[in-house]
Amino acid sequence: MIDSHNSPAAEVFEDLFVLELANNHQGRLERGLRIVTDFSRIVRFNNVKAAIKLQLRDVDAFIHKDFRERSDIRYIQRTLDTRLSKGEYARLTAAIRQAGCIPMATPFDERSVELCAELRVEILKIASSDINDWILIEKIATTKKPVIVSTGGSSLKDVDDLVKFFRRRAIPLAINHCVSLYPSEDHEIELNQIDFLRRRYPLNVIGFSTHEHRDWQTSIAIAYAKGARTFERHIDIAADGSQAAEYCSLPHQIDEWLKAHKRAVEMCGAPGSQKRIPLRREIQYLDALVRGVYARTALRQGHALCDEDIYLAIPLQKGQISCRELMRGERLLRDVAADGPLMIDMIDSPYADNEQLKALIYQRGL
Repeated sequence: MIDSHNSPAAEVFEDLFVLELANNHQGRLERGLRIVTDFSRIVRFNNVKAAIKLQLRDVDAFIHKDFRERSDIRYIQRTLDTRLSKGEYARLTAAIRQAGCIPMATPFDERSVELCAELRVEILKIASSDINDWILIEKIATTKKPVIVSTGGSSLKDVDDLVKFFRRRAIPLAINHCVSLYPSEDHEIELNQIDFLRRRYPLNVIGFSTHEHRDWQTSIAIAYAKGARTFERHIDIAADGSQAAEYCSLPHQIDEWLKAHKRAVEMCGAPGSQKRIPLRREIQYLDALVRGVYARTALRQGHALCDEDIYLAIPLQKGQISCRELMRGERLLRDVAADGPLMIDMIDSPYADNEQLKALIYQRGL
């Protein structure tokens, strides 16, 4: 079992929804600003804590100069097509803050880490592809900012090493279960990995980053019930003639996703680490089914009760002792008629001397 440093700063991960602008919103600033506006409205309407995440690349450093004309290499061409300037990143970061969301970014190179620090990005992300890029990871650690890592395609050693690295530096780290398939089918998302991550890294917040494309309710409910506490999806809009990728969620789908999380929270109730407090309505319902104590025959004051003197039956009446309070050997403080209820004031009992308990007994029953 690998422990990790746990600090108040790690609370930023709890119940955090990360919305990633997929493919840098096609590299168009106005499209990105509209995505921020549209999704921040969904966030505010659902009253949740959300980060909107950018992808930062210093293209000139990220792509080797001899390959920048290779349009046949899809990833290189996409990176070139979606490049943004420092000023455009600054405008997007400011818009995210103004919209009431947390600015977050995935830097893919060391210069982008420096830009994250300059723009005061609050949370950094390590992509699944970079989970063992130690030059980048060490640069990210110099910022001391909270970090979320996705574990798609990783080995156990990759994750263990990363947890140890951030623990030693006292940097909060959340670990997202992730399957790096774009899109993912329902049978591929492996939600039981959340159980594994929680057991192995009990002091880290565990999350769920998903690229599924057929459902916006079931997986988040299961993930929450298993203990995931931060959640991530790619987001996009259908506008400007550009079709959203299959693994991206549109505003109405994120609205559905957030509402499904809220229902899951309500259904799961109290934390699994403690006994829940029963609802008052539930207690009242069960009290109506509790048997009260009745005298089998007429009993005189001073009589010490034994099993032959009483029987149990419903309904339980107000002020009557029940099977829960009955203790053999109590002495009667006054006479009781045959088939009459034994009231709390009729017996010499510790309950009779406790005004708070006695008041509760008088409030329950028929």
